[in-house]
Amino acid sequence: MADPAPAAFSASHQTHDRSIARLKYLIATGLFGALVLIMAALPLFSTNNSLGFYLMLWIAMATGMNICVGFTGYLPFGYVVFYGIGAYATGIFYKLLGWPIALSLVAAGIAGAVVALLMTPTLRLKGVYFGIVSLALATIVRLIISNLPDDWTGGSMGLILAGANNPVHSYYTMLLVMTIALGIVLWLSNSRLGRQLRAIKDDDAAAACVGINVPATRLKAWLLAAIIPALVGGVEAWYTNVVDPEYAFHVLITAKSIIYGMAGGFGTIIGPVVGAIALVGIDHVIWEAFPLINLLLLGLIIIALMLFLPRGVIGSILKRKPESRRYIA
Repeated sequence: MADPAPAAFSASHQTHDRSIARLKYLIATGLFGALVLIMAALPLFSTNNSLGFYLMLWIAMATGMNICVGFTGYLPFGYVVFYGIGAYATGIFYKLLGWPIALSLVAAGIAGAVVALLMTPTLRLKGVYFGIVSLALATIVRLIISNLPDDWTGGSMGLILAGANNPVHSYYTMLLVMTIALGIVLWLSNSRLGRQLRAIKDDDAAAACVGINVPATRLKAWLLAAIIPALVGGVEAWYTNVVDPEYAFHVLITAKSIIYGMAGGFGTIIGPVVGAIALVGIDHVIWEAFPLINLLLLGLIIIALMLFLPRGVIGSILKRKPESRRYIA
């Protein structure tokens, strides 16, 4: 007769793991909910919403990058291509085709997804090869857009979205985009797709052996990661009323998305959010106190962070205090 003890222990262990996962999920949901409420209330207490707007922008960008790096293991140096495409799609559909700004932003998200689909063959590459190819493609897209007829994209001068200015509405739209990004990561952390992505990241060959469709699963994550920056780029274009090829496709947008996400810790739910809040806040304080050398000081802080906390703030906490995994996702 089989001993029932091992089976009972296994069932108890699985129940315990599910309870811990549920607790971490609830804590992350509560923190994200509090962040959304704080950002929603900020315009009621401040007349200058620029800092809040760009904080939400970088939280959304770092969260989107976390889907690429933390869930799939891809590091796209050309991540800015989705941001730029979203900005230009918004400008073209609003200014040239006369669509309402809301529909133009929907078109921006669709444009990001289309570009992601066109880049699907690059998902066969791994590591630095994927990163370099994605950067090259972003550069090619920027050059194509800059050289299109001025009547379409404004050429090297870009587009001016005259009549679209509405700082309050664009602020709350960015809040919506940030909320969507956070909701996607929360869902991935507790979904079958998220578990499949982690399995593929750990060992794609083993994942394929157990029946996971590796290319299709990666493509789903890639599309999610592309739509977020496309929407962000569209809303930022609405906020500033300007779409410029140099800024819309600037490599610094990718660099900041990586740095902010890495500062908190890729592969965790709340890490990129913590990293973005910390570094955007530090950058703002340094810029106000030392406007002439703010980039130098910020660079030194980032270097120190990478040297002493290579896993990011949250990742380092989880490594040094494993018991905190009960509460931090």
